[in-house]
Amino acid sequence: MMNTVKAVKNALICFVLLPRFLAAAFVFWLLDFLCIRKRFFLRMKEQRGDAIDPPVCISDSNRLFSFESLKAVWHGQKLDFLKAAHLGRGAPNTEVVRLEDQRHSRILDCAHGDRPLILNFGSCT
Repeated sequence: MMNTVKAVKNALICFVLLPRFLAAAFVFWLLDFLCIRKRFFLRMKEQRGDAIDPPVCISDSNRLFSFESLKAVWHGQKLDFLKAAHLGRGAPNTEVVRLEDQRHSRILDCAHGDRPLILNFGSCT
């Protein structure tokens, strides 16, 4: 029963992410297409000697519409969709360790009354 629920959840996530993924794949394809267009006009310029379009292009080894880049886009969108914090919603009340006594507590346990709780994720180096 648990595997069925997990499979249905994964199928729903894929169904939700598919339009976003296809849009990103189309943009990558379009950018590569523009690169091919620029390269074509560059070759025409070399043959005829007139400048039709500036030669701005990425190399063949650095294509945007590749299996690896699409895999990275899918993974990034899946992580973004499954994250605990979302814009406009309440912050997740995750577990933290207090520095004073190494005691485990929740972030919102540190909030007192109407005072705002400020978290500093900076570095002290």
